[in-house]
Amino acid sequence: MAIVQTVDFFPPVVDDPFDFGAIAAANALSDVYAMGAKPITALNLAAFPKDADHNILKSILQGGFEKVKEAGTVIIGGHTIDDQEPKYGLSVTGIIKPGEEVCNSSAKPEDIIIITKPIGTGIATTALRDGKTDANSIKSVIDSMKTLNDRASEVMLKVGVNSCTDITGYGLLGHLIEVLKASGVSGVVDWNSVPIFSEVNKLIAQRIYPGGTERNLEWFGGNVDWNKEIQAEEKLLFADAQTSGGLLMTLPENRTKKLLDELKISGVEGWIVGRVEERNFNTKILKVDK
Repeated sequence: MAIVQTVDFFPPVVDDPFDFGAIAAANALSDVYAMGAKPITALNLAAFPKDADHNILKSILQGGFEKVKEAGTVIIGGHTIDDQEPKYGLSVTGIIKPGEEVCNSSAKPEDIIIITKPIGTGIATTALRDGKTDANSIKSVIDSMKTLNDRASEVMLKVGVNSCTDITGYGLLGHLIEVLKASGVSGVVDWNSVPIFSEVNKLIAQRIYPGGTERNLEWFGGNVDWNKEIQAEEKLLFADAQTSGGLLMTLPENRTKKLLDELKISGVEGWIVGRVEERNFNTKILKVDK
């Protein structure tokens, strides 16, 4: 038996403290699921102003507790500090049998690329923070961020995939390039196949996006051969810094239908967004068509 260890925490991305706690917990648990491991314990990490209403902190912790409980895991302690900006997350311990872990460095040429959640959470939550939208208008985004990747992980292990990672702060662009680089391969993505939250398109048209999204495009955009029809706003969507995003998996084409069918049975959506190719050793690792 081997241990998988991870930690993640961040400031509020939504107004409701309970939802924030649940989202932060789901996000922290996601790294464990991406490796195909089973989370067994979690530790709270919280920062909170000492002069603020402690019922808010209680609600944040309750949201995290309920999400961890849903995962069949237990919070066994934690640590809090005084900080003017609230922050919350978890350190999670998981277990896995050595040799059964799913890595982000083993994609193979001709693999199909599949993701399990739409993108655009960074743009949506930035609009919420800036008062450009409200929680009701982005309810599907909030519900998605609160959704665990546990069922997707179970299906991944059942069907068998070559590689997996979860889509978080580096966005779909950054995390996919990370997988391709580590695996020594290239990739092609069809922009029209990438699922985007419907609420997000009108927000990006207003030039609403987080700083992390812009930095992602600066950091990773040079690795991409962009189709000339792809607009600047669409590139930002591709690089959008996600919170509690879905899993990104690559697997042989002959297992793809089974994976999608099993995901559907489990109540999880899956989208084919591209294909892995042999590395051509030029400066571009990823091609994005439209």
